Amino acid sequence: MSDTPEHQDPAEAPAHELDADLTDLAGATAGEVRRYLTTITEVAAGANPDAAIPLLLLAVSDLLAAGSRLGAIVDVVPAQRFEPDDGPDVDLEPLRRGLENLLEGIDEYTEVSDPLVTAEVAVVSLSGDLVTVAQAAVQGLQHFEAGHTSEALWWWQYSYLSSWGERAAAALRALLSVLGHLRLDVPDDVAAEAEFEALHQP
Repeated sequence: MSDTPEHQDPAEAPAHELDADLTDLAGATAGEVRRYLTTITEVAAGANPDAAIPLLLLAVSDLLAAGSRLGAIVDVVPAQRFEPDDGPDVDLEPLRRGLENLLEGIDEYTEVSDPLVTAEVAVVSLSGDLVTVAQAAVQGLQHFEAGHTSEALWWWQYSYLSSWGERAAAALRALLSVLGHLRLDVPDDVAAEAEFEALHQP
């Protein structure tokens, strides 16, 4: 990363090493991040197109569960005052293009920008949301793999609350909507036949 921004945590809070519970949480979060990145990369590459939507739904759900744990704990204080430079930004543009191609026709959706303060509706994209989440996740993973565990946990927590948690939650709802339409939008005669067979199985 080219920039090393000052942390947004309280400026006077003393930096400290993580206790065992937070260290374990950082390791668990890193595992969820790796699984998320692996899944969406494989899906974008067309590895399993028939299962693309369910796989994305599972990947986002699992990462959101990890994020909810980050949001539930007290603010993490990193060991350094400034964010360390743990390598260049990862180029996720090929991932974005792959997801755009995969989701063509269902990529864009509408959402309420902030349900607490406005009813304004915005048009966003699943591919954009998934890559926004990936960008925040991989930045924390870079810190973690460089041995800056408190920095990784701070970054994942801060970015979850400020950006990727919201985008992942919006993407999850959109993916669920897509899956619901795929499973439930069937002709009445097909649905009736399936129901009959289910009810009359020996």
